[in-house]
Amino acid sequence: MVPGIAKLESIGKKYTSVLAGFIGNVMEWYDFALYGYMASIISQQFFPSSHNTASLLATYGVFAAGFIMRPLGSALFGWFGDTFGRSKTMLISVSMMSLPTFLLGCLPTFDTVGILAPILLVLIRLVQGLSVGGEFSSSVTYLVETAPTGKRGFTGSWANTGSIFGMLLGSGIAALLTTTLSSEVITSWGWRIPFLFGGVLGTIAIILRKDLPKSKHFEKHHKQRSETSPLLAAFTTNRKEMIQAILFASAYGVLFYIPLVYLPTWLHEELNFQLDSAMRINTAATAFLMILIPFAGKLSDHLIRRTHFISLAMLISAVISWPAYYFLPSAGFAGVVLLQFIFIVIVAVPLGSAPAMFVELFPSCDRLSGYSVAYNLGLGVVGGSAPMISTWLIEVTSLSTAPAIFLAFVSLVAFAVSLWIKDGSREPLK
Repeated sequence: MVPGIAKLESIGKKYTSVLAGFIGNVMEWYDFALYGYMASIISQQFFPSSHNTASLLATYGVFAAGFIMRPLGSALFGWFGDTFGRSKTMLISVSMMSLPTFLLGCLPTFDTVGILAPILLVLIRLVQGLSVGGEFSSSVTYLVETAPTGKRGFTGSWANTGSIFGMLLGSGIAALLTTTLSSEVITSWGWRIPFLFGGVLGTIAIILRKDLPKSKHFEKHHKQRSETSPLLAAFTTNRKEMIQAILFASAYGVLFYIPLVYLPTWLHEELNFQLDSAMRINTAATAFLMILIPFAGKLSDHLIRRTHFISLAMLISAVISWPAYYFLPSAGFAGVVLLQFIFIVIVAVPLGSAPAMFVELFPSCDRLSGYSVAYNLGLGVVGGSAPMISTWLIEVTSLSTAPAIFLAFVSLVAFAVSLWIKDGSREPLK
């Protein structure tokens, strides 16, 4: 083959791999944002308040999808990825996310088929919850293992960039829909449009992942792996790494959810700040975050070691969290903007650097199992509970700044754990 053509093919494969990792996480968070944004409309279609059984299905179905299926999915996809390969896992996980999203847009409503409608919706959310448990960690593992030398942080950061883009895309399309169509049209059939569009996104993701080259790193080490289950190895042989990963993912999850998800509600509830203004500031800051994430990943490859970079950001968060929230009532609109963007810069550091750090933490034999379980327990369960915990803390302490104290505490935990983790950002993967 002509050397120039071979080089072009290599570059093409590299960008296809990055795009494949990126778009799978776009798909995951697009669905997450969309479902959350349109929850009230969907509940009217599938869970009428007058029907007790349907309401119970709604309650238990959402609980199961979020708190049972995601950890189960992390264990299942982690084991599968460590046993059969990363690229196969990525294809299955995105398929299990895409098809149900499309089918959700096709489902008959309660008025059409009665109790069968909420049953089908709950089943779809259960399948999606299972796939969410494996999507992010498998794509990050693949991206980092196939990254060019010296670019593991930058390459791995594109998974989180995809997540943020998907979040913005989902909320943006839902907002566009609700402002351009009448409430009657949306209730009748308009609510289906964004979910059907999700099927288009999913098809693109499946096409990109269908013929992904295998991870050579995985192939090399897979031949030498023992017969021990990778899940068992993660909790026994690499117990210390699992503890480190779960602790850091939990703290990092709280740091993600409080400034990015809970802050607009806190501003509105505690400071009587206009909710629409808080949401606009939050959206602008989130869009800025999407730009910062790859930049943070690149810095961790060249300027400062990953764990040191992350620990510095966590220390800054621990020091400024309470004072920033305490003085916010007297800071006005400019203070809200400043606070939001300061925390966006801080959270960009782990979002850009931590994906590669997690991959470097575990050996190849149980990497995906350890990463998937730790990430989903930490970020999914603990981090996802942060808004609820923050609300409870305000209630029991009568302190409006209680979430800031909570944020400072978990930042200190993340600081300590990131210093405890042995940095592998400049060494070959294990």
